[in-house]
This record gives sequence, C-alpha cells and structure tokens, in this order.
Amino acid sequence: MKAVQPFLFVTDLDHTFVGNDAALVQLTQILETHRQEYGTRIVYATGRSPVLYQELKEEKNLLHPDGLVLSVGTEIYLDGNATPDPTWSEILSVGWDREIVLSITQKFAELTPQPDSEQRPFKLSFFLKQESAVDVLPQLESELEKYELNVKLIYSSGIDLDIVPRSSDKGQAMQFLRQKWKFAAERTVVCGDSGNDIALFAVGNERGIIVGNARPELLAWHSEYPADHRYLAQDFCAGGIIEGLKHFGFLE
Repeated sequence: MKAVQPFLFVTDLDHTFVGNDAALVQLTQILETHRQEYGTRIVYATGRSPVLYQELKEEKNLLHPDGLVLSVGTEIYLDGNATPDPTWSEILSVGWDREIVLSITQKFAELTPQPDSEQRPFKLSFFLKQESAVDVLPQLESELEKYELNVKLIYSSGIDLDIVPRSSDKGQAMQFLRQKWKFAAERTVVCGDSGNDIALFAVGNERGIIVGNARPELLAWHSEYPADHRYLAQDFCAGGIIEGLKHFGFLE
C-alpha cells in the first residue's frame, strides 16, 4: 500500500506549517504517527536563525524535526545537534568571503542591517524597502560580480534581503538531505508560501504543496512555471498541507 511507505517531509515554518493552529495540531499528530510507524523524516526549512527558530518552537510547541535547515539554507542541523553539519558548511565555504560582501553592502544607505541574531557565518541580512529594491538590487548585484564571489541575493516578502553563497538555499539543502537519507524525489514533499520557498519547488520533481495563503511572488512563479508535481491548496497553512498530502497519496 502506498500510504505505508515513509516519505521525506520538508516544510517552511512561518505562514506555511505555522499559522493555522487547529490544523497544526492535526498535522503534527499525523506526522508523528507516520514517523514512528513508517520512518518518515521531518525537516523544517526556514529563513529563521537558530535564535528565532527556538522562539517559534517553544511558542508553538513544534514537533522535534529530524533535520533543520535554518537561515535560508545556510545551516543544516541534524538529530538535535547544536552545531551545523560540517559537510554542508564546507560546500558553502568555497568562494565565499563574508568580509568583502559586508564592505560592499556598506556603500548602500538603503540597506538597514537586520538584528545581530540574523547575521550568520554564511548569511548577511538586511531590510530593504520595496520601493528602493528596484534600483538597489541590480546595483548591488553588479558590485558583487566585480569580485567574482560565490554569492546570490534572495529578496522576499517585500522587505527581507539575504546575501548568501550561491550553492545555498532551501532547495539545495533539501536535496543534500534527500540524498543523504536516500529518499526518491517522488517520496519527498516540500511545502511553502513565499519567494524564498521557490528554491524548494524549482530544484527537481519533488512533490510540492503551495499553501492557499501563498504570497503573490510565489503564485506568479507557479503560474509562469506550472507543473503536475506541484499542488496549489485551497486551505491555508497546515490545513493546506494536509490537503496536499492527501492529493499526492501520502495520506489516505
């Protein structure tokens, strides 16, 4: 029976897994049962730093994950370990120079640094207003290109700018874990709601669930690049995830 096979469950947290409390309780029970009975693995992939993740975990009493992808894919933590996975950190460190990136960003007055907790070894984070982004992002990109650094810009929710290694995002972190744990793409499901989740959906033919409350940037991308292995839910947050898991036959 299809329903009793383990699957790899990868989800964004804010406005995806979290945000619909009644459905979250139900989804948590479903996932925990599936993990205990069939060996399903649970991964949270979030833009949050370790500090902000812990706050949310306590506030919402989140299920303990098997893997944790934090800071927009720049850090992977396995089995409750307090230090990032060294193999992943090594992959990201090639061609990355945090000090040079930092010095370039200081030329742009429109970039407001996010709190210290959000500045990570492989991530620099800023607030950038949407009206300034149109001009600032291309200029910043061309400045960074002069140094031939291993970097890319991730702008999401009309305010958050993350500068990270090119090889780092939620999608590539998910692929790293999928291969490590030997799950087929067809037995992997990814869930998200915003621009920084596009990486989860774009990387391969994993089953994708876009929750009903998805942001315009993700919906626009989805309509431009439709795919049979991606499902746009009606319900919001955890309710939409349950709907999608049933759609793909992961749940009966």
